[in-house]
Amino acid sequence: MKFRRIGALLLVIATAASFLGCSSNKNSDDNKVRVGFFPNITHAQALIGKNQGRFQKLLGDKHPIEWKQFNAGPAEIEALLAGELDIAYVGPGPAVNGYARSKGEIQIISGASDAGAVLIARKDVGIKEVKDLQGKKVAIPQFGNTQDLSLRALLKENGLKDKTKGGNVEIVRAENPDIKTLLDQNRIDAALVPEPWGARLEKEVGAKVVLDYNEVWRQGQYSTAVIVARSDFIKSHPEVVENFLKAHVDITDYINESKEAAKNVVNDEIGKLTKKPLEKSVLNNSFKRITSTNNPEKQSIEEMTDLSVSVGFLRERPDLKDLFKLDILNKVLKEKGKQEIK
Repeated sequence: MKFRRIGALLLVIATAASFLGCSSNKNSDDNKVRVGFFPNITHAQALIGKNQGRFQKLLGDKHPIEWKQFNAGPAEIEALLAGELDIAYVGPGPAVNGYARSKGEIQIISGASDAGAVLIARKDVGIKEVKDLQGKKVAIPQFGNTQDLSLRALLKENGLKDKTKGGNVEIVRAENPDIKTLLDQNRIDAALVPEPWGARLEKEVGAKVVLDYNEVWRQGQYSTAVIVARSDFIKSHPEVVENFLKAHVDITDYINESKEAAKNVVNDEIGKLTKKPLEKSVLNNSFKRITSTNNPEKQSIEEMTDLSVSVGFLRERPDLKDLFKLDILNKVLKEKGKQEIK
């Protein structure tokens, strides 16, 4: 009887400890900040911050960061909508689509990078300007992403259209590594790609730049990457968002003031993540085509949205009045003596 009482007591203690352990783990999970990013130089602040622990330093031990790597914006947006991410670096096209689909559950809280894409062509097809794309096959990494929308804007400006819309420019979707293969095998004529792929295609398959980063659209003043967050996370953790943006602004300054050091840190992190750091010439050429910024270039995103509607990626134009939530960013910028973003 005595042993039974001792056994029962031990069972109660073990059960209580189990519940306490679960509670402790739950609290730990609740405090975790899940951040999405790409192993791309357009997400340079994320790569540097991850490599050097800059975000974690400002968030502190109470809010451990769980970094989640993606290779496509739509997949990252799906993770945000599923509550699997709290904050993410992502392209403006997927950000707008996510905002529209969720009726405002995702908001842009900062810019990250501008430009960073080039229109390249095979060296043997004689494409020297956009009008020469008539009758040609042009690749983009994803339908509806920033490069696709930029290409369609270029075609429109030059009186050309996608073949599916009655024009004679065939737009094909291919992953960036596949674009290299397609060019090499003469199965496409041109491509509009983000860096570092433009510089890689120049070096590895002898592709020629038709339009450089500042000629593709808006003289290079268009958003390529922004920071988004779930609106419920912003409301429940404003101090976390503020500290995250403080680190982001500091890293943006570091990139713009110390480009040589910054690009080496970016390449070190790309090497860790992909096991294949960029060659020096590719790193140099691609890095100079990107502007690291805190400004989300609101006007460019408005224009991208209009273009998405006109080509059918969005059925109707969403009301974007709550897409941008820049009050926390502007608080950070004001405290640092920097110009606020209107």
